[in-house]
Amino acid sequence: MFTIFVGLLFIAFSVYACLPNGLGWGEEVIYFLKGASPVVAALIAIVAILVGIADIKDRREARLEEEEALRSESEN
Repeated sequence: MFTIFVGLLFIAFSVYACLPNGLGWGEEVIYFLKGASPVVAALIAIVAILVGIADIKDRREARLEEEEALRSESEN
């Protein structure tokens, strides 16, 4: 419950900081988002590539295990 309250408090502060009548940080936030977007996109791309590689390896291992199971069944 405490963490929900803290989360809501930070969201309220973020909204207040971006409002023109609040702290007026809206323009700086936009500059930050423009600058951080390519970096975040690159990090997401790297994670997606790593997940894809891991998925390919898992599928290959699963296929090999199935083939071994079929071979062992046919031998018995």
